[in-house]
Amino acid sequence: MHPLRVGIIGVGNISGIYLKNLGEFRSTEVVAVADIDLDRAKTVAAQNGNIAALTPENLIHSSEVELVLNLTIPRAHGPVAIGAVRAGKHVYNEKPLTIEISDAETLLSEATKAGVLVGGAPDTFLGGGIQTCRALIDSGAIGEPVAANAFMLSRGHESWHPAPEFYYAPGGGPMFDMGPYYITALLNLLGPIRRVSGSTRISFPTRTITSQPNSGKIIEVETSTHITGTMDFANGAIGHITTSFDVIGNDMPSIVIYGSEGTLVVPDPNGFGGEPMIKRRGENSFSPVALTHGFTENSRGLGVLDMAYAIRTGSSVRASGELAKHALEVMHAFEQSSVSEKHIQLSANFDRPEAMGPTQYADELSA
Repeated sequence: MHPLRVGIIGVGNISGIYLKNLGEFRSTEVVAVADIDLDRAKTVAAQNGNIAALTPENLIHSSEVELVLNLTIPRAHGPVAIGAVRAGKHVYNEKPLTIEISDAETLLSEATKAGVLVGGAPDTFLGGGIQTCRALIDSGAIGEPVAANAFMLSRGHESWHPAPEFYYAPGGGPMFDMGPYYITALLNLLGPIRRVSGSTRISFPTRTITSQPNSGKIIEVETSTHITGTMDFANGAIGHITTSFDVIGNDMPSIVIYGSEGTLVVPDPNGFGGEPMIKRRGENSFSPVALTHGFTENSRGLGVLDMAYAIRTGSSVRASGELAKHALEVMHAFEQSSVSEKHIQLSANFDRPEAMGPTQYADELSA
């Protein structure tokens, strides 16, 4: 299969792992990078084999680029991606797909008109940890899924992040920052969500930065920092999630799936590996589960690789725009429910992503 030619817009910290992995996969090739700071793009290009360094606009219209990997800041995800699909490019966005649902709808509609594909991070659910859990659930190892719990609890970013302001602005907060990993993993494991209810709050109206270089700066908090909610899945399971930047200390598991015949502890969805734990009916304790699927190290870019196969062979996109849009709708629904004091009904009109095979894409990394 001829490698898919990828152009990256936005060469911040996360771009490094994408450049590494997409350069190692057989079926992807990074041919250009772009950034609003062209000098930074030139530096990254020189560090990665002298690939082309372009302005974002020139990259979007380059005849050498087939797919735009959009690693810009979240508020630029929608405008950059919409511009790219209108230029006839396939697009893969970092999370979240967009900030506003209306932008996600426009993006997918424009992509359909242009005959191109849209995908979106996170792709961690394609890794060995979550896919091993998916295989266990699909094989009936814990019976019928009846419930789920998910927890992402921390005290926030101002004590360690060099520029934490974004995390407390609209489009930030624990749900939009980390929620995509948890929601996407749950959608992969249990399928679409039909109804959401939630309660949210801003626990502390200001935050004081204690990290460098802006120690002492006061941040006005403009987005909810503690979000808890209930998700009614189309398959009948009921899930609960809490994401917080307001908690000191946390020993809760990332995700637990409760079934009619057992309970499955799912690894951290922010990673590709981890160790699942299972306890079946009649057993006295939880036991570790050996991973049955590949890609257990940091494999960001696996979603782009999967898109390369979809583009070349016509297969389905697992980390699809439709999946990312549904996750976005779920995340928004918690706030909508809290404000309106009502359940929020969702369309749930997408299919659960196809499971990865145990050795899927293994030859992509062979020497």
